Amino acid sequence: MSKASSSSRSDLWGGFCWVAVGAFILMESIRMERFDNMGATLYTYPGFVPGIISCVIVLLGLFMILRGIQNKVASDPNAETLFNRRFAISLACMLVFSLVLLAHAHFLVATALFVGVFTFLFANAETPLLKRLISASINGVISSCVVFFLFQEVFLVRLP
Repeated sequence: MSKASSSSRSDLWGGFCWVAVGAFILMESIRMERFDNMGATLYTYPGFVPGIISCVIVLLGLFMILRGIQNKVASDPNAETLFNRRFAISLACMLVFSLVLLAHAHFLVATALFVGVFTFLFANAETPLLKRLISASINGVISSCVVFFLFQEVFLVRLP
């Protein structure tokens, strides 16, 4: 029962956070310059795609809230806390990636390191160390190359 209670609470809190993030992105995308004086149309406004994505984020956040409410399991004092060791490790990895690695390393190297370390840290502890290390390294390199290729060549977005 503690797992359901923890899941229910995390759905509620996570849902509220995603709704807030989505609403913030939507407000900022609406405030963006529209370039009407240059002949821009609705579909070429810079804030159009972020606005659509933010609406999806808000919608999915609302679904998470509804799921949390439907599971309305009574608070269990023995339930696992929402901010546990795994959360702290995830947050630390993301902060190091965004604030340190992207600022000082090429995108391919930074992303490969991030994905590799993240995969290694959250791999099954029963798996032999060498196998986890090899798997994490392969995941990091492949993920980094795929993301770099997609953004650079398909979406035509220049990465740092």
